[in-house]
Amino acid sequence: MQIKFYILLLLAITFISCNEDSKIEQEIANIEADFTVERFDKAFFEAKPQDLTQLKSTYPFLFSKHVPDSIWVRRINDTLQDQLLSEVQQEFTDFKSTKNELKKLFQHLKYYDKTFSTPRVITLTNDVAYRDKTIVNDSLILIALDNYLGRDHEFYQNISMYIAANMRKSRIVADIAEDYGKKYMFQNQRKTLLDEMIYFGKLLYFKDIVIPFKTDAEKMGYTQDQLKWAEANESAIWSYFIEKELLYSTDPKLPNRFIADAPFSKFYLELDNESPGRLGQYLGWQIVKAYAEVSGDDILKIMQTESEEIFRKSKFKPKK
Repeated sequence: MQIKFYILLLLAITFISCNEDSKIEQEIANIEADFTVERFDKAFFEAKPQDLTQLKSTYPFLFSKHVPDSIWVRRINDTLQDQLLSEVQQEFTDFKSTKNELKKLFQHLKYYDKTFSTPRVITLTNDVAYRDKTIVNDSLILIALDNYLGRDHEFYQNISMYIAANMRKSRIVADIAEDYGKKYMFQNQRKTLLDEMIYFGKLLYFKDIVIPFKTDAEKMGYTQDQLKWAEANESAIWSYFIEKELLYSTDPKLPNRFIADAPFSKFYLELDNESPGRLGQYLGWQIVKAYAEVSGDDILKIMQTESEEIFRKSKFKPKK
């Protein structure tokens, strides 16, 4: 009887929690977050040299004063640029689904941060500079669409497959959410592996809160199989970190082994080739989730909480 009572109690708590989450999401859905996606990429693709003055007037911040007009005219007439912009127009003939996801992101940000203002959103190209796919500041979002043409696109043939895997349309809102997470982030130090794990764990938990409509695999930038591998091996990974005394190590090689984007994580074991990269980030995410559940802190406070406090109070235990 006692076991049945605890099961019923657990189910009741879960039901209440889900019901509360549903109410919050309904409230968020009613928040105003109107904006227009400005397609600078399309305007530049269709521009003639005589249109340059108008483009510079509308988007002055996209034109460096140190670059003469002759360079921009040459760019307008460049056949390679024309091909790049043409591919972008084909992939992004309709921006509605991405705009809808961005609206949901902005609604969540407004709910949790009352000072947040809907930014100006501008799409462009940046010659596939994939390390700068999105740029976010207080009033502006720039999205370089030539970095989201799909993992197998011909433009990405010289880019490592594990990087190209996330150069797809569905990643846009996750990348922007991460950029916003960095703006809310505070952490005094990132000296140990644990510091790095918690830093990226905060960013992933931030995505849980502001883009809950995305799957965990999409938030992490994993395939579904990679996420399943991480979940199935969570306890073994944690045991490895503990046995090798890695958490408080300041070895500069550790972030490259377990945090940085890579084709696989580096345990120096036979299982390496089976593993996805960034497993330290994944474990950091689970620690921050555990802390959030125990502490009840809101997301903005969590983003400001030091890594050691999060780890200590989380009482993290990996899934068996």
